[in-house]
Amino acid sequence: MEDSVAFVANLMALSAKTAPKGKGEDFLEIKVLLGNEKDEVAKQMLIIADERKLPLFTRDGNNVKDSQALLLVGLKEHKSAGLNCAACGFESCEEFDRAQCEGDFVGPNCAIRLLDLGIALGSAVKTASIHNVDNRIMYRVGVAIRRLGIMESNYVMGVPLSVSSKSIFFDRKT
Repeated sequence: MEDSVAFVANLMALSAKTAPKGKGEDFLEIKVLLGNEKDEVAKQMLIIADERKLPLFTRDGNNVKDSQALLLVGLKEHKSAGLNCAACGFESCEEFDRAQCEGDFVGPNCAIRLLDLGIALGSAVKTASIHNVDNRIMYRVGVAIRRLGIMESNYVMGVPLSVSSKSIFFDRKT
């Protein structure tokens, strides 16, 4: 079963890579983690849960631990798309390009580039659905990924994958 889930995870990575990108520019970083690499992320999520006293990190960390694979999709460092749309909260792209802030993630991030990330994630989870692999997009995975230095991206989302008789991603205990 694990080989099949790994195969689907790689198909998901392909779907994310080929998803449309604003202005045809690709700022995404995509990885698949299996086995011990995936388990290290789960352990880090449990450490963060303990440090921050946040049970949702525990819940999601246990989901990652119980999964067979983990897809990561991140948004690398990028300049604005140059549209001056103000969706990022700045009045101009020049102002956006000068700004910098850091917390769990690095920002600001251009709304067009964040849409690219969302479209890529949607394309990836569509591929999982076609192959009947349970999954859930998780913000908290990205916090652990950045802390572990597994990706260089400013912002990372994780998609754990599981095959079982009942989805482990619903009816979850906190």
